[in-house]
Amino acid sequence: MHPKEGWRGGRPPIPGVSRPGDDRRALSRRSFFQRGAGAGAALLAAGGAGSLLEACSGALATGPVGKPLPLPRPNNPVTWPIYADNKPIKSGLLPERNATLKIYNWVAYVNPQTLKNFGKKYNCQVELTTFNTMTEALAKLSSGKVNFDVFMGVTADVVGKVVAEKLVQPINHSYLPNVVSQNWREYQNPFYDRHWQYTVPYTIYTTGISWRKDHISDSPANWPNGYQFPWQSKYAGKVAILDDYRESPSLALMKSGIYDLNTTSRSQLAIAEHALQDLVKLTDVHIDNNDYSEIPSGQMWIHHAWSGDMAAAAQYLPKGVPADVVGYWFPADNRGPVANDTNMILNGAQNPVLAHLFLNYLEDLNNALVNISYNGYMQPVYGVTENRLVHDGILPKALTSTVVHESTLATGLWELQLPVEADLAWQQIWQTVSLGI
Repeated sequence: MHPKEGWRGGRPPIPGVSRPGDDRRALSRRSFFQRGAGAGAALLAAGGAGSLLEACSGALATGPVGKPLPLPRPNNPVTWPIYADNKPIKSGLLPERNATLKIYNWVAYVNPQTLKNFGKKYNCQVELTTFNTMTEALAKLSSGKVNFDVFMGVTADVVGKVVAEKLVQPINHSYLPNVVSQNWREYQNPFYDRHWQYTVPYTIYTTGISWRKDHISDSPANWPNGYQFPWQSKYAGKVAILDDYRESPSLALMKSGIYDLNTTSRSQLAIAEHALQDLVKLTDVHIDNNDYSEIPSGQMWIHHAWSGDMAAAAQYLPKGVPADVVGYWFPADNRGPVANDTNMILNGAQNPVLAHLFLNYLEDLNNALVNISYNGYMQPVYGVTENRLVHDGILPKALTSTVVHESTLATGLWELQLPVEADLAWQQIWQTVSLGI
């Protein structure tokens, strides 16, 4: 989701794999992953908190007629209803003929080669349309003015909303045997969509700290709390945090020893705000989502980062600079942010059978590897292992700390949908900090 200079590594090409080039990262998927924060920022600027509360009430914690939605949590899983007027398709149907499968996805979040390979296998055309924020995607889908078959990269915090508004249709599991045979078992009963009635997992990732080892001899792993690592005045001007209203306040919470990343406590959020303001004073911190390029280039020496972006960091290193100068840290006890995105089938899809088959296709090991080689983000498919990624030249050995394991998601910290007023409070903190720089 950002500018790419093309693959510069010395790794041999993998058959069937498209290496990232200039067309790939005009914009980064994660560069726009702010859970609708952009809309909140605009509303704050234009009309203050009241306007934002009104907007959030329709987008975060209420259904289409104002009824509250349950908030899925690992300790409070949710089974979404299947409505009488929105049933799964019948089993045993043949793929649509002379069809064009229409996919709606984040920018640069699926390998073009993957789409070509699928189209060739099922003798169909594949058309990709992209969006930049989840707010934008939901607005267009709710308008009824667009028509797609597959909705990719759906964040867990909006699953309930799109189900309640019947923007998506239930999945007929008979078309997706790979979910049962190849996906991690967790995804046959995820807490945010029990029995995977509407979702199929797509990517998995963590949020940690990246740094340039050739400029900094220390490591977050040497600290009792590695999330304190950016708060170092001696690296002023070389520190950056993610431009995301949940991720960076969460970083500040963890730095302060608070690990409830869905807190609604105003006092805890005030602690996070003060910690971020201290970071600004100490380091003149940069706020951006360019972790993927700024660490490899040496522009930044410490960057709050997403694992998938750093897995692809070697592609941005200047020629002759080895990958082992880049470090990525996530706590060994997994006490840090974890997440996954999902894929869904839209209600009213013109090609629902092909849509099911496409979701199934992405859950195959070989197809997953082709896709990961493009965007760096792992998929929860058995066989996508540290050894396989390194052996196939998809991941440098020096960056295997970006690999996500089943235990990582099981014990990590999830940033999930918040009640309306709490979500507003998080956004207000981020606006105060980010606009104050």
